[in-house]
Amino acid sequence: MRILGLDVGSKTVGVAVSDEMGWTAQGLETIKINEDEQEYGLTRLGEIINEYSVTKVVIGLPKNMNGTIGPRGEASQHFASLVEEQFNLPVDLWDERLTTMAAEKMLISADVSRKKRKQVIDKMAAVMILQGYLDRISK
Repeated sequence: MRILGLDVGSKTVGVAVSDEMGWTAQGLETIKINEDEQEYGLTRLGEIINEYSVTKVVIGLPKNMNGTIGPRGEASQHFASLVEEQFNLPVDLWDERLTTMAAEKMLISADVSRKKRKQVIDKMAAVMILQGYLDRISK
C-alpha cells in the first residue's frame, strides 16, 4: 500500500511517496504545471501512480490561519477532484498550514542555498504533508 503526497501550487506540484509499509515519506520530484492554462501534470502524475502502485493520494489543503478556505485551498480542492476522477483513487485533503514555511526553515538550517531551496521546497513540503498524514493514521 503506497500513498502519494502532493503539495499543489499554481506552477508546481511537489510529489512524495510512502514506503510500502506506509511508515515513511520520501520526496520524488516536482512537476511543473500551469494552472492558468489548465495544465495540471496529470500525465506525469499517472506515470508515478502506476510506477509505485499508489492506492491513495493525500493533497495538502492550505487553510487560512483562522481555519477558513481561501483561493489556494479552493485550487487544491479542485486539483483533488481532478485526481479522483482521472485515476479513480481515494483522495484525502490534509491541513498543511505552515508546511512550506517549515520546509524552508529546515532547508535554511541545513545551509541549502537559496537557488537549491527553490528547486526542492515543494518536494520537501510534499514529504512533510505525507509524513504528517502517515503519522496520524498510524496512531
